[in-house]
Amino acid sequence: MVALGEIIAFCDDETHQLSIKDFSPAYNGLQVQNSGEVSLIGAAVDANLETFKRAKAMGVDFLIVHHGLFWDEIKPLTGIAFEKVAYLIKQNIALYSSHLPLDAHEKIGNNVLIAKELNLTLQGRFLPYEGKDIGVIALNKKDRKSLRLDVEKQFSRCIAIEYGSENPGRVGIVSGSSNLPISELKANGIDTLITGELKQRYFSLAQDEKLNLYLCGHYATEVFGVKSLAELVSKKFGVKWKFIESECPL
Repeated sequence: MVALGEIIAFCDDETHQLSIKDFSPAYNGLQVQNSGEVSLIGAAVDANLETFKRAKAMGVDFLIVHHGLFWDEIKPLTGIAFEKVAYLIKQNIALYSSHLPLDAHEKIGNNVLIAKELNLTLQGRFLPYEGKDIGVIALNKKDRKSLRLDVEKQFSRCIAIEYGSENPGRVGIVSGSSNLPISELKANGIDTLITGELKQRYFSLAQDEKLNLYLCGHYATEVFGVKSLAELVSKKFGVKWKFIESECPL
């Protein structure tokens, strides 16, 4: 058993969460506490009731998620909102959320880790939010077909929209839902974007602006950070960790 407070302090420090401003009103850090001790760490993308039930079945009492409980303005704890909080408290599961800090992190962030998995060389960062660049820029030395094959090996679903160079150079990586301005890509010399999801209009933009877009799923592009943070905590405190899968196809 490890004290919950020690783990929270470690997670806050490792993710730099106090210095990274997130979308309002997302809340990073400890969202629900438990009795104060941790024996098994869980990692998951979403804070939903099914995830909590799977965590309980595994014996998890400290759960790290990317998408936490709070995404709307303050509202009463009724209905499903009450059920989720009540379940966590009843089952003694602490909940820790890290959103943009685990997208932007220079070592355990989703975007950096996607580049690493695809064997791409990091060149820089882009897509600033409140003074912090969220996306990464990677150098690609493969032809487009080889890059697409690597992406398809890494992600079970990949929508390829290919109107750009057959020899992509600078690749932008933004996990989840980017919907970034095309001006951001052009300003950084990016001709290819790997992301989770985009709005429909990006198909026409890809045609007009001669871009390659690879849409790999919001969920699938955001499993990396929570896994890496859980592994760091596990190594630091000698507590085992488990990843809680979801069937989310989006």
